[in-house]
Amino acid sequence: NCYQYTNRSCEECLKNVTCLWCASSRKCMEYPVRRVLPPAALCELRSARWGLCWVNFEALIIAMSVVGGTILMVLGVCCCCCCCKTRTKKQVLEGPDKDEERAAREREKRRVRQEERRAEMKSRHEEIRRKYGRV
Repeated sequence: NCYQYTNRSCEECLKNVTCLWCASSRKCMEYPVRRVLPPAALCELRSARWGLCWVNFEALIIAMSVVGGTILMVLGVCCCCCCCKTRTKKQVLEGPDKDEERAAREREKRRVRQEERRAEMKSRHEEIRRKYGRV
């Protein structure tokens, strides 16, 4: 029974893992296992201790949030890196993708138009030379 450790020390209360110590009221009580966090009516988060006397629930929640967020970010970055590597490998194995093929077709069309213009200019110059007798 945790209530027998009320008004004693935190260390004595927390020897039993089912107990929760409230530092502000110096009460030792059963941990409310049906809820993840003890309700504020029972004990404030900054005063609640469970497991270790020097760690309050508020600090524990913040620390676990930071660690959890960091892990999620690392997993996200790893997934992005893996996806990029896989896409790059596919492109190498499968050849150019649709964007590259479209760009190659555009370049080819421009090259053909430029050749046509060049030939047209050449024929015009030839005509002018013939007209003025500089052939």
